[in-house]
Formats: sequence, structure tokens, C-alpha cells
Amino acid sequence: MIKVSGGTKVCALIGCPVEHSLSPAMHNAAFQHLGLDYIYVAFNVPPERLGDAVLGIKGLGIYGVNVTMPHKINVIKYLDELDEGARLAGSVNTILNRGEKLVGYTTDGLGALRALRHAGVDPAGRKVVILGAGGASRAICFALANHVRELIILNRTLERAVKLADELRRVFSFVGVRAGLLSENVLEDVLKDTDILINATSVGMKPNINETPVKRELLHGNLTVFDIVYEPLETRLLKEAKSVGARTVDGLWMLVYQGALSFEIWTGAKAPVEVMREAALKRLGEKE
Repeated sequence: MIKVSGGTKVCALIGCPVEHSLSPAMHNAAFQHLGLDYIYVAFNVPPERLGDAVLGIKGLGIYGVNVTMPHKINVIKYLDELDEGARLAGSVNTILNRGEKLVGYTTDGLGALRALRHAGVDPAGRKVVILGAGGASRAICFALANHVRELIILNRTLERAVKLADELRRVFSFVGVRAGLLSENVLEDVLKDTDILINATSVGMKPNINETPVKRELLHGNLTVFDIVYEPLETRLLKEAKSVGARTVDGLWMLVYQGALSFEIWTGAKAPVEVMREAALKRLGEKE
């Protein structure tokens, strides 16, 4: 049972909506497991109240905050400092309250990298295809760019993929990045010798569980397929990838690892990753 006192440190999630979030279950389980006097709550913050909410972090002494959609970019203008990763990615999902300063971090990309490595997949020197060019894709691309041999960004709006690829080239002098249209013809061409396929779109997310961004015929057994969607835990894309012998990584691992990194920024303690995943799985089961 969570015990709250006058000295309990409060951490929170801000986003809109937040009712679906697994983060309170994950973080409170981790705090309890380590005997830390912290509590984690979720606040539904509509876009027009974001500035007020960030002021409240300082005013109320909230210790640490996770930031989710739609605030990951807009929150930056209200912060005092950004760490290097957040500055490069242009996105913040974690805030640390240092009293006089609010410091923004991004753990999304590193969370994805850790999820792959947890599955025994090292992206170093690999060809990676990532679907989507939104905030999640951006964070993952910036985390992977220093590791992979080749990175192909495919998006239904080609201009967004081109813009992201151009930014990666400028920041990293990375010539191995390309942009393309997310279409069946392009997928057929690029997936033949791809090592890692990452779905960073919402295709296949509940309630649209019968959708997939890639036809089964284009998948093969030499692929690792990583889907950042975690509701359902096993998307149609992952089911079909598994059926052709590909290795699969579910999106909950990314959520857990990005949460673990936030936890470590706030507490300085090593996050109990397995405890956090079990709590998230239990909460998913309750929602089902």
C-alpha cells in the first residue's frame, strides 16, 4: 500500500488525454519496490493550459514530470534548460525540477534502443527501416543515428520524412540516412535486405487491431520487427512477423525503458525494470 506523508515527493504525468496511461502503475510499483517516499499521479492538461501546468511544477514543488502527447514539443518554451539529447531531438518527455530550474530530457529514443538491446538485437552496423516521421520516430532516429549503417525513414507524407532525414544529416554528418514514401512498392524494395523494421506509427493500435503497416508477404525471417504500439501488446504486424520466423519486440518494452530512464533521472536509483513491466502488464490486463 502506498503511504503518503508531508515529505512525500510527487512525480507526475502531463498530457491530454492521460486516462489510458500505464505510467502511474509502473512508477508507483517501482517506488514501492525500492522503498522510496515518492508518489506518481497523472494530470490531464489541455493544450491551452500547458503554460499554467508547467508553472505549477515549480509552484507546487513537483519533483519530476513525464510529458506525453500533445505537449512534447510545445513544453520546451516553458523550460529553463534542455539536456543535449532533448535539444537535438527537439522533444521533451521528462522534466526534472531542480528548484530554480526546470530541466528537460528525452528518454524515448534511448528507451527504444534499450528495448532492442534487451531483445538481444544490437543495431550497430545494421540497416534499419523506420515507419513514420512524427515525434516518436524523430526521437528513435536521433538515438539510432550514431549506431546504424543505414537508416531509411518512410512516411505517408514524404516531405516530413525528407525534413527529418535532412536534420539527421546536418547534426550527425550521417550520409547513410534516406527518406521515402511509405508505400507497398517502396517497402517491397527496401525490406529485402533490411535487418530491423520499426513501426513508429499508430497503425494497428487499439481499436484498429486488424490494421498493419506492412503486408505479411513483405516480411522475412532475417528481420527484427519492433512495433512501438503496446495496445494490443501483440499487434497484427508482430503476429505476422512471428509467423514468418522474424524476431519481434513489443512496444511495452520501449515504454518501460523510457520510464526507467525517467525514474533514474528523478531518483538517482537504478530502476527495477522487471517490476515496472509486470505492473504495466497487470494494468493492461485490467483494462482489457
